[in-house]
Amino acid sequence: MPRKRLILITGMPGSGKTTAARLITRLGYTLLTMGDVIRDIAVARGLETTPSNLGRIAEEVRREGGSRAVARRCVERLMERGSEKVVVDGIRSLDEVDTFREVFDIALVAVHASPRTRFDRLRERGRGDDPFTWEVFAERDQRELGFGVGAAIALADQMIVNEGTIDDLTRDLNETIGRIGKA
Repeated sequence: MPRKRLILITGMPGSGKTTAARLITRLGYTLLTMGDVIRDIAVARGLETTPSNLGRIAEEVRREGGSRAVARRCVERLMERGSEKVVVDGIRSLDEVDTFREVFDIALVAVHASPRTRFDRLRERGRGDDPFTWEVFAERDQRELGFGVGAAIALADQMIVNEGTIDDLTRDLNETIGRIGKA
């Protein structure tokens, strides 16, 4: 039986990972968001989904279950799904990449944007866990880098620089998915 095909999306907060993942769903992929695992835990505990609560839970889950803990929970969710093509939003480390690779055929795509662009996007987005000051933003970046996202970005199969318009991102994604399909 052929293995499910996954496109894993990595990048720093605000780089455009979620937008990219949603655009990829237009190509017939279903979406799994890794951050939903952490948000679901917060909700189950009756906590607000603030940056500090989600950061604390993410660190706790990884401290208790190791660097692959969130990815393992996602693999369980994926095994229950029937879709053969899935885009996974929110890869944080090479350990997570390896966890998916053990079970699925994968391609890792990094989405990059400058810190200023990312901060502005996060402030505009206004989700409950988005930083409201530069200090909180910088703290979140350091936590993400501590999880290993920098290595995942550096070793991605494909890189998209997302400093332009949504049309630019759509064009770049279509080209990237085309290259992945030929690999």
